[in-house]
Order: sequence, then structure tokens, then C-alpha cells
Amino acid sequence: MGIKKILMLVGDFVEDYEVMVPFQALLMVGHTVHAICPDKKAGDRIRTAVHDFEGDQTYSEKPGHNFTLNATFADVKAEEYDALVIPGGRAPEYIRLNPEVIEIVKHFDATNKPIAAICHGAQVLAAAGVVGGKTCSAYPAVGPDVNSAGGTWVDVGYDKAYVHGNLVTAAAWPAHPDWLAKFLQVLGTKIEP
Repeated sequence: MGIKKILMLVGDFVEDYEVMVPFQALLMVGHTVHAICPDKKAGDRIRTAVHDFEGDQTYSEKPGHNFTLNATFADVKAEEYDALVIPGGRAPEYIRLNPEVIEIVKHFDATNKPIAAICHGAQVLAAAGVVGGKTCSAYPAVGPDVNSAGGTWVDVGYDKAYVHGNLVTAAAWPAHPDWLAKFLQVLGTKIEP
């Protein structure tokens, strides 16, 4: 299958499941995953938030686990990675303000490397200007960001993912099985029974 080197862009109050599950699942299938956060280094921890759907007009938020970064933001060179993952939660709202984050995302788009974004991760894609002319999913409240950036937001429900070329997107963590399966397909990862 070829081991891939995957970069994960995270920050404080990233959604707990959306960082933990893909990080562990991608490691489990043999890939290398480096999780980074602006202004932090390997061994630093970020706080996560648990977002749930409990019948309110929007998701609820509770404290999640602490997540330990395993790479240093300042040391990362995007060209050394095969793919990018952007989890959701509240982190995308502020990491998209970092010009280096934007440059990282633009590199993966310009080189047509696989990009997986879930939930509010599309805020980073929109800020980087990489959704123009593309269709993608995201948490519904992020749909206007996608559309304003020249993309087309599509509602595939909360348990499905959408693929447009190298871009694999989903609305929220209930889509993990479909989102990760589609991302692995785009990566060219073969899992033998």
C-alpha cells in the first residue's frame, strides 16, 4: 500500500473525536501522522471539545481530552507530506488566521495531494481559497463560508462524506466511517481482509 506521511492541522478546542479517531485510525493502518498546532511544539498538549447533537438548535460543547502533539509546527515542511487532514471544532476558526496555515493548505491544493476536512475544517479551506469551483460537505453552519469562497456546499447528511477530486469532506464525526474510508481510497491505501 505504501506508507503515507500525513499532516494534521489542529488547535485548542479541536473537536475531540475529529482529532482522536482519524489520528489513531490512520496510524493503525500503518501511515505516519504528524499533528501540529501553530506556535506549539512536539510534546505540547492542546485541549479538545466534545460536540454532540442533543436536540438543541446547534451542537452542545463539553470539555474533551487533552491531545499531545507529536511534531513541531515551526519545523514542518508541507512538501514532505503526502496528505493533509483538518479536523473541526473551534480550532479552525482561529488557526485559519495564521498565514503559515494558509500556505500549508495552499501547497496541498496546488500539488493535488489528498486533503480531508471534516465539520468546521472547511473554514480553513475557505480561508485558504481552495474551495473555488469545488463541491464539498461541512457542518451546515459552515456552508455559507464555502459558498462565499466560490465553492458549493452539499448536504450529504451527518453520516456520509463527499469526494471532489483530491478533497474528501464530511459534516461531522458521525461520518467517520465513510469519511475515513473515502480518504483511504483517495490516498490509495488498500486494506486486505
